[in-house]
Amino acid sequence: MFLDVIYVGNAIVDMVARCDDAFLSDHEIDKGGMNLIDEDRAIYLSEHLPNPTVMSGGSAANSAVGMALLGGKSGYVGEVAQDELGREFIHSLRQTGTEFLGKETNDGLATARSMIVVTPDAIRSMNTFLGACIQMGPHHLEDMPDCDVYYLEGYLFDAPQGPALFEQVAQTAAKTGAKLALSLSDAWCVERHFDALSQFIKDHVSILFSNEDEAKALTGKSYQEASQELSTYLDEVIITRGAQGAFILKDGEEADVAAAPVGAVVDTTGAGDLFAAGYLYGRSQNYDARHCGLIASALSGEIICHYGARPEADLKALIETVIAS
Repeated sequence: MFLDVIYVGNAIVDMVARCDDAFLSDHEIDKGGMNLIDEDRAIYLSEHLPNPTVMSGGSAANSAVGMALLGGKSGYVGEVAQDELGREFIHSLRQTGTEFLGKETNDGLATARSMIVVTPDAIRSMNTFLGACIQMGPHHLEDMPDCDVYYLEGYLFDAPQGPALFEQVAQTAAKTGAKLALSLSDAWCVERHFDALSQFIKDHVSILFSNEDEAKALTGKSYQEASQELSTYLDEVIITRGAQGAFILKDGEEADVAAAPVGAVVDTTGAGDLFAAGYLYGRSQNYDARHCGLIASALSGEIICHYGARPEADLKALIETVIAS
């Protein structure tokens, strides 16, 4: 078996609820970021979320699903518990055609879940209990099929064995000739692990996904200056800019891509994940930077117009016009 991309990340079930800013204040939730919480806090928030929608999620898993729904060959490495949420997580992946290459554990740690509060301005505030994800480590990369790209989510650096897992992925990619892609995930994640993450990127990463805040956290510069600096040691730099679209530097080729929402923006959860999925799918089809970006923007534009981070539209039909342009 050969896969276009093997995605490695935290296997998380999302609980998404619409709330106002007062809810954030009342329940002491930091707006707009990813807040790591313990099991007691997870139980508390899950009991107080009003009418949440429950669905499988996790940054890298969302990307893997997006690519599979486009017709790409994607695999996913993560860890879940042998519980109801874990079984549902695996089932939801396989339904999309994504290969589950991860592990199931039965040691008392529950499957991870994230309580996501979406305010009327479409900003999502994530409160994540990592559960079984904290056991992610180098052993998860045993007996992997061949692939063109390994994709890592930056959040994994928070796991106890996260840095060791990153090194194992880098070694595996180097040994097999695969490229290594990384999503920075969160500006606070970059700040928490600045020295180690910066060095890892310089030493091993070929394709970097970032938003403006993350690029600034990594380089201390605006997205234009950051992209130029990063391109001195990366093959491909992708910086998303929300409603302003995205900027791409791919093998010396530059592309500005406009945002392409298909309707009113209601929830930005998963926008970066689906952008990465579209970009890597385009790359697997040998499209140029502009077309990779247009496909990515189309997927991102679909996901932000409904709640949750899994597509509702027919993605193949969605990008037909993009491919023909």
